[in-house]
Amino acid sequence: MAIELRDFFEIAGLSIGVSLAATAFAAAVSLPFGTALAIVPFRGRRMIVVLVNSFFGLPPVVVGLVLYVALSRSGPLGFLELLFTPTAMVIAQATLAIPIMTALVHRASERAWERYGDELVCDGASPTQAIPQILRIIRAELLTAVLAGFGRTISEVGAVILVGGNIRGLTRTMTTTIALQTSQGDLSLALALGAVLVGISISISATVFALAGRAKIAGSDEV
Repeated sequence: MAIELRDFFEIAGLSIGVSLAATAFAAAVSLPFGTALAIVPFRGRRMIVVLVNSFFGLPPVVVGLVLYVALSRSGPLGFLELLFTPTAMVIAQATLAIPIMTALVHRASERAWERYGDELVCDGASPTQAIPQILRIIRAELLTAVLAGFGRTISEVGAVILVGGNIRGLTRTMTTTIALQTSQGDLSLALALGAVLVGISISISATVFALAGRAKIAGSDEV
C-alpha cells in the first residue's frame, strides 16, 4: 500500500504538472493568435481559421507519431534528445490544446470586435494595438478557453504514450497508468487515479458552465 500511495502521488503530480505546463504554453500562443485572427486583416486569414477549426478532430495518436518521428534520433529534432521526456509530453499536449483554445478565443474576439471595434478605432487604435483591449474585454471567455485546454491536456493518452514512453518514475501519467494497470488486471491504482481525473473533469465543466453563465449575464447588463 505504501508503494501504491507513493506511486499515486508521483503519477498524479507529474500528470498535473505536465498538463499545466502544456496549457500555459498553449495559452501563450493561442490567446494573442486567436485574437489576431479575429481582428487583424491579412491574406489567407480565412484559410487559417478553417485549418484551426479542422484540427479540433486531429487524432492524438497521429500527433504523437509525427512528434515521435521528429524527436527520434534520426529525426530533424533528434539532436535535442527530448524523446521519452516530460518535455516531449508537454509539446504533444500543447499541440493538441492550441487548436481548441485558438478557436474559442477567435470566436469570442470576433464577437467583441464586432461590438467594440468601431469605438476602439475611433479612439485611434489600430487592429494590432486593439488586441490587448479585446483580450481584456473577453477575459471570462479566455479563462473558459484555458480550462478547456487544460481538460484536453490532462485527459490525453495516445500522444503521451508515444512520445513519453510511459516510463515509471519519469513519464508515467494518470491516463497512461490507468491503461497499463487495467490491462494488467490491477485495478486499485487505476480506480484511484480515475477518480482524480473524474474530479478534475467535473470541476472544469462546472467552472466553465459558471463562467459562461456569468459572461452571458454581464453581456445582458451591458445592452
